[in-house]
Amino acid sequence: MSDIIDHFAPDGSLARVIPGFAARPQQIEMAQAIARAIKSNHALVAEAGTGTGKTFAYLVPALLSGGKVIISTGTKTLQDQLFHRDLPAVRKALKVPVGVALLKGRQNYVCHYHAGRAQTEGRFLTREDAVHIRTIAKWMLHTQTGDKAECAGVPEDAMVWLSATSTRENCLGQDCPNAKECFVMAARRSAQEADVVVVNHHLFFADVMLRDEGMGELLPACNTVIFDEAHQLPETASMFFGDSASTGQVLDLARDTRTEALVSARDFPALQDATRSLEKAARDLRLAIPGENARLSYEQVIERKEFNVALDALENELETFVGLAESQAERSEGLEKCWQRATELYQRVSGWRRLSQPDSIRWVEVFSQSAALNVTPLRVADIFRKQIEGQAKSWIFASATLAVGKNFSHYNGELGLDALDPPPETGMWGSPFNYDEQAMLYAPNGMPDPNSPDYIDAVINAAVPVIRAAQGRTFVLCTSLRAMQRIHEGLESRFHREALDFPLLLQGQASRSELLERFRSLGNAVLVASQSFWEGVDVPGDALSVVIIDKLPFAPPDDPVLKARVDWLEKQGRNPFMEYQLPRAVISMKQGAGRLIRSERDRGVLMVCDPRMIAKPYGRRVWQSLPPMRRSRVEAEVVSFLETLPPPASTVFQGDA
Repeated sequence: MSDIIDHFAPDGSLARVIPGFAARPQQIEMAQAIARAIKSNHALVAEAGTGTGKTFAYLVPALLSGGKVIISTGTKTLQDQLFHRDLPAVRKALKVPVGVALLKGRQNYVCHYHAGRAQTEGRFLTREDAVHIRTIAKWMLHTQTGDKAECAGVPEDAMVWLSATSTRENCLGQDCPNAKECFVMAARRSAQEADVVVVNHHLFFADVMLRDEGMGELLPACNTVIFDEAHQLPETASMFFGDSASTGQVLDLARDTRTEALVSARDFPALQDATRSLEKAARDLRLAIPGENARLSYEQVIERKEFNVALDALENELETFVGLAESQAERSEGLEKCWQRATELYQRVSGWRRLSQPDSIRWVEVFSQSAALNVTPLRVADIFRKQIEGQAKSWIFASATLAVGKNFSHYNGELGLDALDPPPETGMWGSPFNYDEQAMLYAPNGMPDPNSPDYIDAVINAAVPVIRAAQGRTFVLCTSLRAMQRIHEGLESRFHREALDFPLLLQGQASRSELLERFRSLGNAVLVASQSFWEGVDVPGDALSVVIIDKLPFAPPDDPVLKARVDWLEKQGRNPFMEYQLPRAVISMKQGAGRLIRSERDRGVLMVCDPRMIAKPYGRRVWQSLPPMRRSRVEAEVVSFLETLPPPASTVFQGDA
């Protein structure tokens, strides 16, 4: 292990090449543990607190191992950062001749065939989309990768990308006239040849389940798999080890089939008529389910007569559609693909209502414009363990939030790692930050029960003095969209009434990246957000000084997946709250708290409004899992601490002006 230590030394290779690099003892210990796991082909579950430098801690032993390594990240943002910034820096420092590749899902690469057709047909809903497709066409002429993240001028979430990229369902594969220049295939070839491949969790599991996302030959050939942001794996695995059919997929099928039929089966109007009938059936099913942004159990929807009628109609339309599409499938590669998609969707829809697997959960998710029929396994532990068992490779699971207190049993149990032979090694390396000096944990006195009708008002009343003392610079993280809306409205009213001139941002007003950029640049803003801002958000420096959490992040008790898993644990004679609900809430809480202190210079307050953290016996497990901040229940102490912070950048700028 001496060579590992040498690289992290003050005069080592990393310090000589990477500006400002300074090793921490925790980082070196973690790197050594990962090196041992790689050498012995064992599993390691590693929690590394914020600021530990876990990325370098796993990159150094991975690049020195001499074998093929797959690194899987939780988000595409981290994937890009790892590939474009961290990996080249470490490779340069170590001077190792390893080939590296970035591999994403096919929907991230522009498709010559679909982009060309979109430009030729010109059927766009907005003028902006028409401008965007021309920008994409020009960019395609000189891009080397086809990765849409590199296309300046067209946002990654622009609707036009749906027409300019392919999906697993509508890709023509080797039958595509543009197969030789395909960016997806080029990315896969690079990944096959590389020593280190950077993927994301969704792509990893898509490969495990479908063997159709470019890693089919990669995974068996690799020696080490490293999961960064590994706390996301249980949720991602549940998604991919289950099944789903959505009304959105049906609408996409109808649209694509109509486009193909206009070109290759214009003399068969019955197919075009069927696409419109299919669209109506899909929309009727969505309308038969009440509400939006909701998760409903099978029992809740199946008792509704209108749902059963709409589901019957969709199933019948799909069956008819399959027959019509099959009759025209030989006329073009596109029509054949549409027939295959229709067949698969029909099987999923009919399978959902006839499912009789006691180890799976049927449920419905409703969005504003669509609905999805889902099947989710009760447990992913056995399925996931089988994927990694018996393969002579090392598995590294790394995150800032995996343990409850110092116990990894919940995480290991969720993924079946506790049943491996030998069981995984575990390691916990705390943050090098001086939390006692840098941060304060504030639990305000006198908060009512979180279920009381006046709780939201109490959160707002407690938050305003803290926000005022911090001069804005606050994240308010909410556990539900409803609470988010109410808190935003309440703060807006209070800011107006008290003449507090802090920009007030709300999740949903713009994309997450746009909101974060505005928050950082404003310097004194308040952002009210829900689940998508609890993790993967990095705002170091003076722009963020307070994180307010409205409630302990327990999943809603009526969530169909949670309820089924709770019922299953109770039947096993186990305690679902202590074994499942509380550990999950603790890990989510640690993620939210991790937004506050991102560097050695950051200072701030974590405010947890929920009185259960203090009043309930299990609350102790929550705050003991948080970083060792100073604790206070006194508003005046918190205000005094915040008033010692430097003024916001926007205030300094205005003063200088």
